[in-house]
Amino acid sequence: MTTGKSRAELTQIADAALRSQPGCETASVPAVRPLPNIREGRNWEIPNVVLGDSLISDVDRAVMSVHRRLGRKFYLKDD
Repeated sequence: MTTGKSRAELTQIADAALRSQPGCETASVPAVRPLPNIREGRNWEIPNVVLGDSLISDVDRAVMSVHRRLGRKFYLKDD
C-alpha cells in the first residue's frame, strides 16, 4: 500500500533521500512533477536535479534508486 503525499512533501522526501546517497551530499531535488495520464502507482517523476559538487554518474544512479524505492511507498496526491 502506498501513501499519498503533496508535491511539497514528496519533494522534501526525495531531496533528503537523494542527499543521503553516497556522493550526492551536495545534490538537490528542486521539485517533483506528476506524470501525465497516470492516476495510480508511481505517478510522479524527478525531472531535474541540481548537482552541486556531486558527480553526474553518482547522481544518475542515486536518482534511479531513490525514485524506484520511494515510488513503492508514495504516490503524488492531486494538489
